Amino acid sequence: MHWKDARALGESEQRLYGLSAWEESPYYSDRERAALAWAEAVTACKISDQIYDLVSATFSEQELVDLTVVIYTINTWNRINVSFPHGIGTYKVGQFG
Repeated sequence: MHWKDARALGESEQRLYGLSAWEESPYYSDRERAALAWAEAVTACKISDQIYDLVSATFSEQELVDLTVVIYTINTWNRINVSFPHGIGTYKVGQFG
């Protein structure tokens, strides 16, 4: 679903495939790397001083709050989704928007 939307909006497959190795991949800006590090730390509930210092230096206070809310929202949706059995469906870009 998100992959299809990202591709439709012009994101490259190279960057999408590289996400699982974002720390070693050359495809992401320092700002994107900070956001990805924050997403991983928040998701794992393991926020080190080093990660917090990085994101605090990269994002404004409001941006960091907004990013954190988005991360927690997606994590909540994922946990709700895996809690209930469901069949695999289909998705077309723009179907819900």
